[in-house]
Amino acid sequence: MKYVKVTAILPETLIAEIQKYVQGETIYIPKPKQSRKKWGTRSGGRKIIDDRNTAIRRAFKNGATINQLADKYFLSIETIKKIVYSK
Repeated sequence: MKYVKVTAILPETLIAEIQKYVQGETIYIPKPKQSRKKWGTRSGGRKIIDDRNTAIRRAFKNGATINQLADKYFLSIETIKKIVYSK
């Protein structure tokens, strides 16, 4: 997160109004909900995990055991169970 000087982006009247509530503090103004992206969509991490989970489900369907999958993908048995038994 980078910091932006408020005087560079907001009008003086708005700054004065905000100063009624907070002065000399760092505040965070979140994005509107409709412009937020889900985790991993920008970096591609979500796709990597989805592809891995698809491969795990396919291997399980083709006869691999939960223990074998846990060893192969370096995941816990419980995590493998969640992946193969979820829809």
